[in-house]
Amino acid sequence: MALTASDWLQRIRRLYLPQKVRIMNVCGGHERSITQAGLRAALPPAIELIPGPGCPVCVCPEEDVHLAIRLAMEEELTLATFGDMLRVPVNVRKSDVRSLEQARAAGADVVAVASPQEVVGIARQAPDRPVVFLAAGFETTIAPVAAMMAQGVPQNLSLLLSGRLTWPAVSMLLNSGEVGFDALIAPGHVATVMGPEEWDFVSADHGIPTAVAGFDSESLLAAIYAVLRQLRDGGACLDNCYPGVVQPGGNPMARRVLEDVMDITDAAWRGIGTLPASGFALRAEYAAHDARKVFPVVRDDTRRRAGEMPAGCDCARVVLGQIRPDQCRIFGGPCTPRTPVGPCMVSDEGACRIWWAGGRRSRAKQAIA
Repeated sequence: MALTASDWLQRIRRLYLPQKVRIMNVCGGHERSITQAGLRAALPPAIELIPGPGCPVCVCPEEDVHLAIRLAMEEELTLATFGDMLRVPVNVRKSDVRSLEQARAAGADVVAVASPQEVVGIARQAPDRPVVFLAAGFETTIAPVAAMMAQGVPQNLSLLLSGRLTWPAVSMLLNSGEVGFDALIAPGHVATVMGPEEWDFVSADHGIPTAVAGFDSESLLAAIYAVLRQLRDGGACLDNCYPGVVQPGGNPMARRVLEDVMDITDAAWRGIGTLPASGFALRAEYAAHDARKVFPVVRDDTRRRAGEMPAGCDCARVVLGQIRPDQCRIFGGPCTPRTPVGPCMVSDEGACRIWWAGGRRSRAKQAIA
């Protein structure tokens, strides 16, 4: 018989724990599940769950969003993107258009879509009108985008790609010399596509207990219990606590189409910098559908804070697990879901928005030690 969430909580409470254990949950979906289920309050006080860099909207380069806005405002085309990208703000003057939502309000043809195939349908319905698809996401999102390209797309459809791999951000944290966590919960959906082996380096190279988790309370608590046991026993390995979905080697078809369509490149992460081998880019044979090549890009040197987080915004520190969302200087003040200043307050995978929706509405006084 499968263990319930209550069973796992009892097992966790029976473990001897040191004074403090910091567990980073990489995935924004995990953070949403943890907050909605109230797991932080249910776990022993010694356990601190830290949101990690698993929100693709939060790390999407500001310059990519700015380019999308410029294309939508300056070119005769349709700009399509996933809905949570519409409200991501960029660093321009307050009098300028600061998001794709504002561009749409100003008359630009900007549409929200739920899938790559929806974009293909839009392009086919208007074959004489250029369509640009701003695709931001991690492996689980970029695999369907790659499949769309491999299947063939209309001539008028171009891709403005802002895809990232998940593990390089964690690798950067582990190599920084200032690791802020004692154990790691790895993302189940990414492991489903790429295979759990992608996360072996955390335990093998850095001696940090790691477990892959799904998105219900049972799987998350099983993963928390797994890494706590590793800590108790003084070892480190990779446990798969999502075995019904995550299989060794991942999804061969998805991995193959990613390899066929995409190159891996160094890539910028908003507020963090450029991480080696962390981004997806279209292979040369798809250049005719690469929006950066199809549309001339004019460098805009008037944006003095191009690529950075907005003034006062601590989203980068939240993404890196250095502070909690409610320790951001503008959380619950200037920055709310109604008036987002930083990207972490926009997406439903952003830690700030998740914490706000979970009832945290004001700033905390103490920083993470």
